[in-house]
Amino acid sequence: MAHGISLHYTRLIKRLNRFPQYAPPGKHLYPILRMLFSEKEADYVSLLPIKPFTSKAASRIWKISLRETKQILNSLADRGILLDIDLYGEAVYVLPPPMAGFFEFSMMRIRQDIDQKALAELFYQYLNVEEVFIKELFSIGQARLGRVFINESVIPDEHAVHVLDYEKASSVIQDASHISVSLCYCRHKMAHLNRACKAPLDICMTFNSVAASLIKHGIGRAACVSEGLDLLQKAYDYNLVQFGENIREQVHFICNCCGCCCEAMLAAKRFASSRPIYTSNFIARMDSQTCTGCGQCVAVCPINAIELVPDTASEGTKKQKAQIHPDVCLGCGVCARNCKTKSISMDLRKARVVTPLNTIHNSMIMAIERGKLHHFIFDNQALFSHRIMAAILGIIINLPPIKQTLVQEQVKSRYLEYLISKSKYR
Repeated sequence: MAHGISLHYTRLIKRLNRFPQYAPPGKHLYPILRMLFSEKEADYVSLLPIKPFTSKAASRIWKISLRETKQILNSLADRGILLDIDLYGEAVYVLPPPMAGFFEFSMMRIRQDIDQKALAELFYQYLNVEEVFIKELFSIGQARLGRVFINESVIPDEHAVHVLDYEKASSVIQDASHISVSLCYCRHKMAHLNRACKAPLDICMTFNSVAASLIKHGIGRAACVSEGLDLLQKAYDYNLVQFGENIREQVHFICNCCGCCCEAMLAAKRFASSRPIYTSNFIARMDSQTCTGCGQCVAVCPINAIELVPDTASEGTKKQKAQIHPDVCLGCGVCARNCKTKSISMDLRKARVVTPLNTIHNSMIMAIERGKLHHFIFDNQALFSHRIMAAILGIIINLPPIKQTLVQEQVKSRYLEYLISKSKYR
């Protein structure tokens, strides 16, 4: 037990840190968990597997009655600690990671059962001041939690055929089985600190099985495709960037992000050199011949990827031109949409961004890169054979970098994609 932290929460932190998207210890993590979990709940949750589980499985693990187990599980799902998913008529539960997960869910609606202002202040200190969590979430390894969707209104006609459905926010909305609309966690948090911008709050969307759970428990409200597309247009009108789950199938979230409040955009600015989020497959290009140096693109860029520089072609004047930093550009297209002289166009990147198949695929890749694969695959530590396999994987993960890369590339490729395509819990 460290720094006076209760054993209940020490166990919970250890459990959370089996996720690829883990929660590094910090001064403010313990009080956050105390607000979200009772001591008893911390103990119970610390025992839950990473993989989806049923109430019967939880009852066995917790050694309490099925009736009491269901009450606890439902209470946790009501608060967004757990997600419950209907799978072939049976409720299956999963503990989401802290982010994207139950941290956000705690602030995606107005609540009276906890002090959200105090929670917002703790989140701000842990995520925005201490920095360790955000840096490790967004910049370790090559796999990324999320990616940027290009503003579809600026896709050039000649490139439209190259844009796949999963790269379009509109297609994600149209193909979703469920759509949920909630408060933007980031701006809601900043509002409690008097730091929020004027961008709309009620605009962040979740989809499919995650949306169904959030709707069921009142964390989000159900929306139709038409409203989802209207909200997307509203996000465009406010120059918000669409940041969504970095997968091809069954995308679970698209946030509409500003550059001043949202964790992903702040990370993109603070850790630009490590590419903390995946770009779209487009990159902005400036026509210096037609640029008037008005500065509108500089003002709307969410991550400061554009600046005004002296116009070297106009000697003896103070004229300026906009300059895009290609190594920083997200390819969101917000600048192109706002350029009155049409001096900015969106070009295809030379190297296409590779997107993982689904949530399991991306989590597995993140687990490999962060040394968490043995936790992710071999969940049931009660079985001796699993402990042996966990140890073997632990050895593989600690191989020298060159050999480890060979293992990673094999697991990232067809073999892993085939296995998860057959998974019961896709």
